[in-house]
Amino acid sequence: MPSHKSRLDRFISQHSPFSRSEVRLLIAQGRIRVNDQPADKISQVIGQFCRVQLDDQLLQDNQPIYLMLNKPLNTVSATRDDKHRTVLDLLPAEFAHLHIAGRLDLNSTGLLLLTNDGGWSSGITAAGKKVSKQYQVRVANPITAEYAAAFAAGFYFPFEDIKTQPALLHQTGEYEAEITLTEGRYHQIKRMFGRFRNPVTRIHRTAIGALQLDPALKPGESRLLTADEINCLR
Repeated sequence: MPSHKSRLDRFISQHSPFSRSEVRLLIAQGRIRVNDQPADKISQVIGQFCRVQLDDQLLQDNQPIYLMLNKPLNTVSATRDDKHRTVLDLLPAEFAHLHIAGRLDLNSTGLLLLTNDGGWSSGITAAGKKVSKQYQVRVANPITAEYAAAFAAGFYFPFEDIKTQPALLHQTGEYEAEITLTEGRYHQIKRMFGRFRNPVTRIHRTAIGALQLDPALKPGESRLLTADEINCLR
C-alpha cells in the first residue's frame, strides 16, 4: 500500500492556500492543531488518521475502518470487475473506499478482511510477517497419510523458482482437511494437491492469525471488527 504519511508543512500546503514556507509562522501563531494539540514543528508527521485543524477549518478527520466479510462463491476479491460481482458490491456505499487485506480466489469462500488502514493490512499480508491462514478444503479423491508429510516438507514451484513454506495438513475426513499456510502463493492449495493429481472442489477460509470467521455471518454478510479483533492482528 502507498504511504499515507506526510510532513506537516507539506500537508498544510496541499490542503490550504498557504505555502510550505508559511507553515512555521502558522505554528508560532498557534493556528494549527494536530489531534487537538497545538502543532510544534514543521517536520511533524501527519498520518492517515491524524485530526488536523487550521484555524476553524478541519483539514482531515479520517476514521479507521476494519471489516470482516464472509465471501461467497463467484465473487471477485477486487474493487471492480467487468465480468463478476466484486466483494465491494456486497458492502454499503460508505465502504466503497476500502481495500482488501488478503485476497481469495473467485471460487474460494470465507473470511475476508477489508480496511482503509494500509499499515494494518500490510502487517497481515507482508510475506515476512508469516501470518497464518486456515482453510477447510475438500478434494475429489481420498487423502492418504503421505499428504501431511509432503505439505510439511514444502513443494518446489519451478515457474516461480520457489519452495513453499511448511504447511500444516490436518485430515478431518476421507476427502477433507484443514490446511494452515503462512504465505499466499498463486492458487497454492490447488497446486499442492495437484501434485497428487487430486482436484480441489472447495476452499473455505476460517481464520487469519488469531481472528476467526464469525459463524453468525452468512455468505455475503459483513460486520465491523471489535477492538480486540483488530488488535489481535497488529
